[in-house]
Amino acid sequence: MARQIFAFIRHKDGVVDDSAYEFITAANKISSGALSVAVVTGCGAQLDSVCNEIKSSFSSVWKIDNEALSYPNAEIIRPVLTKMLPGDAIVLFGHDTLGMDLAPGLSIKMDSPFISDVIDFENIEGSELRLIRQEFSGQVCTHVSCDISSGAIINVRPGSFLPDESKSAGGEVIDKSAEAGNLSSKRRFLEIIEAEMGDIDITKSEILVSVGRGIEDEDNIEIAKELAEAIGADVSCSRPIVDAKWMEKGRQVGTSGKTVSPKVYIALGISGSFQHLGGLKGNPFIVAINKNPRAPIFQVADVGVVDDLLDFVPELTETIRKS
Repeated sequence: MARQIFAFIRHKDGVVDDSAYEFITAANKISSGALSVAVVTGCGAQLDSVCNEIKSSFSSVWKIDNEALSYPNAEIIRPVLTKMLPGDAIVLFGHDTLGMDLAPGLSIKMDSPFISDVIDFENIEGSELRLIRQEFSGQVCTHVSCDISSGAIINVRPGSFLPDESKSAGGEVIDKSAEAGNLSSKRRFLEIIEAEMGDIDITKSEILVSVGRGIEDEDNIEIAKELAEAIGADVSCSRPIVDAKWMEKGRQVGTSGKTVSPKVYIALGISGSFQHLGGLKGNPFIVAINKNPRAPIFQVADVGVVDDLLDFVPELTETIRKS
C-alpha cells in the first residue's frame, strides 16, 4: 500500500501558496507514488475555494473550518493536528515563519523526529529516511537520516522542488471540522500592518535586477540601475542593502521582505541564503553574477557568471545598449 504523506497548505486571501504544489513533488521523492493528503485550516468561503482549487492535485484534502483558524495561529493548529494525524504520519510544512513556529512543537507532541530546512530527499531504506539540508548559509550540504517508524515532521525550504501542477490526483475534500473540537489560545491575532510599498511595487515586476552585499558601496548601486534601465527592469535588493539604509524596505526580496515572482531575476553580488531565496516564487529564470564560485546562489541559478560585478555589469550594460 502506498504511503500517506501529509502536507500543511498555506493560503492567504483565498490564494494558495506555491509551496502546495512543491509538496507533491517532495512527497513523491520521499516515496514514489505516495498518497499526498493536503491539510487546510481556515474559515468560510475562502477556505472552500482553496480546498476546491487543490483537490485535483492531492489524493484527498482535509478541510478544518473554524472561526478560530481564520488567521493561522500555531498555538491553535498544533493540538488540532496532534488529535487528527495518525501517530506515524510524515508531515510536510514550509520552512517559513508559521512552519518554524508550528512544526517543532508538533514533533514533541507526536513523539516524532523533526528535521528543518530540508532541500532534498534521497531515499528510504527500511524505516530510515535520508534527507539533505544546508548549513552555514548554504555553504555546506549535510546528509541526514532519521527513523520514520514513528513518523516525521519536516520543514521543506520553499522553492527547493519544482511544483507539480499536473492536477492528476483527482482527490476529494473531506470535512474534518467536527474533529477539531473547542479551540482556544493564550495569544490572539489583532491586525495585519502592511509595510509601506515605496515608489514601486516589485511584486508586480516581470524583470528584477537585485543587488546584494557584493555591490560593496552605495554609490555602486547606480551600476545596477543602469543595467535595469537598459533591459526594462526594476531594481530590488537583499536585506544587507536595506540594513545599510542604501535602499528602502519596499525593495527588499526575501522572507523578511517582499515575495516576488518575476520572469527573470538577475542577482548581483547576492550569496543566495535561504532567507533571500524564500522570497522568490514562480520558478523565475535566475542569472547570478558573483565573484565567489561557491556562493549558494549558483546552485539555483539558470545562468551563473563568476566575475567581479563591478567590472562585468558595466560591460554587459554597454553591450546591451549597443545591440
